[in-house]
Amino acid sequence: MRVSWPYAVIPFTTLPVPLSHLCKVPSLQSSFPEYQNTYICKVATLGCPVLSSSEDFPLYSYILSRACVLRLPAVSKFSWCIYPLYFCSNSNTMGLSTFPPQSKTDIESYTHEKIRASDTGDEGFITASSSREGVVLESDKSWFFSRLQRFAGSYGVEERGVERVPEDERRDTRASKMGGVWLAANMGMPTFALGAVAVPIFGLGFVDAALIIVLVNILGVLPVCFFALFGPKFGLRQIILSRFWFGHYAVKLIAIFQIITCLGWASVNAIVGAQLLKAVNPDIPGWAGILIVSLATLIICLLGYKAVHFYERYAWIPCFVVFLVVMGAFIKSGEFDSLLPLATGPSERGAVLSYIGAVFGFAVGWSAYSADYSVYQPSTRSTRSTFLWVFSGLTFPLIFVMLLGAAISTALVKNEEYQKHYENAGVGGLMAAVLTPNVEPGFDKACLILVALSIIATNCPNIYSVSFSLQALARQTQQVPRFVWTIFGTAVYVGIGIPGYNLFETWLETFVLSTGYWLSIYIAIALVEHFLFRGGLRGFSGYDVGDIHKPELLPPGFAAIASCLVGVVGVALGMSQEWYTGVIARLCGGEGHGADVGVWLGFAFTFITYIPLRAVEGSCFGR
Repeated sequence: MRVSWPYAVIPFTTLPVPLSHLCKVPSLQSSFPEYQNTYICKVATLGCPVLSSSEDFPLYSYILSRACVLRLPAVSKFSWCIYPLYFCSNSNTMGLSTFPPQSKTDIESYTHEKIRASDTGDEGFITASSSREGVVLESDKSWFFSRLQRFAGSYGVEERGVERVPEDERRDTRASKMGGVWLAANMGMPTFALGAVAVPIFGLGFVDAALIIVLVNILGVLPVCFFALFGPKFGLRQIILSRFWFGHYAVKLIAIFQIITCLGWASVNAIVGAQLLKAVNPDIPGWAGILIVSLATLIICLLGYKAVHFYERYAWIPCFVVFLVVMGAFIKSGEFDSLLPLATGPSERGAVLSYIGAVFGFAVGWSAYSADYSVYQPSTRSTRSTFLWVFSGLTFPLIFVMLLGAAISTALVKNEEYQKHYENAGVGGLMAAVLTPNVEPGFDKACLILVALSIIATNCPNIYSVSFSLQALARQTQQVPRFVWTIFGTAVYVGIGIPGYNLFETWLETFVLSTGYWLSIYIAIALVEHFLFRGGLRGFSGYDVGDIHKPELLPPGFAAIASCLVGVVGVALGMSQEWYTGVIARLCGGEGHGADVGVWLGFAFTFITYIPLRAVEGSCFGR
């Protein structure tokens, strides 16, 4: 006999286990061929319903099979106990006895009632998949996070991170929730702000701004709808899904960009909320407004998926009512000017192309993590249902609120009072200028407070999803619980937002365009990989979810990285920012009026380059 020392956690007390609870572990065997003849007790490692007794007793449960004998020490019903599992195997039988011996007799780690073979996590972790999800952590350092995660889980905090959601736990049966989360996220002040800068920042009239808002938003939400389809099919967070397109290692670069996107947008959104609060009470400093919005967002995101969906399901209603009030007040004011003189020539062309890039970057900005909000939907959910709910949840608020912002911004040209409010408190002041003289005293402040709180719904997707990208960076970052990264991300974007409070308009223009730059590259590679190399026109049969944690079965990533670099060249040629204007951007916008076409050149360069490079990569590596 040989004895090895793998470890597991035994919850409470355990009765002798019948032979029916023995099983093989498919995911373990596929990763480690030497385990082909290994049988493991489900109650110890795979999470059958926990067997318990009402008294403490030493238990030696011998499960006889061809491969191994399982011996469980005494356990207590009063606590979670961690014990080594003794696997004794005949020398002529391959089994868990081939595990490398461990130097310790215990490891400070824990899991919960259910662990499934289908949830083998990144880098070989075994992850829990019950309603109190967790991760089996291996190092001494992980002991602290294990205890912290268990403590947080006892208060209803979602513990699942980047681990796959198994089919039997996808209980989010209402398809409307997929639309509700995007309806609330976009029925807010940031959407209004992008519409409102059409006149003062981009120098457009209402007619050309309106055409851009309608047409470009419809185009921009299509990638978001496309990626949302993958959530119900695979139950994987989108940053992990991206391994199918970029490979196991190159996807870490995508994670970095996604982290920057989430935190950047969160800071921009928090500034908008702070401006609104300042418009209500000028004595509220900008930093205080940012803290109020950020802490409220943090509370919801800490609780996790269910809390985010529950809040977003209803948060859009008061905001929609307020925007209707604002629209009525503005109509009453008579300040709308739909016939602003339009610029002509290179100046107009440059402004239109730049605003197109900004609106597209805003609409497409959700595509990097849209699958995160449909992972608990059942795999039987039809793609048409998913697509239509997400599409409707996005297009209605984006078009309605942006058009309202663009209409109100036309009053800035002639109305000095509007200009004064805009200069003092940004777009929040502009909205206050509309409400204050046209509604009952006090009601205007109530409306502004409700709109300010809409930032919470807008920021929830950013702060909830940033934790998954942080976990996907490395094995060590995956050990850190999701909610810890949520707290960390909140601290970072607050630290960015406070010093950037007075630079909002510049930041908004720069950031929405920059978001579009890298996402155009990401989308180009994903579309080519899906439709040309994985048979996407036939559905999702070209994907094997079991490959997601096996680098040797995923694309090597060389073609993706090379195409990204070429795409960056396209972006550089077409971008137009305050600090740099590309060659093609200058040509499109005329002398001194660069037109930002970086989004479109980045997509085109990447798309054209990736097709031949991926074909060569596939023929060389066979994957």
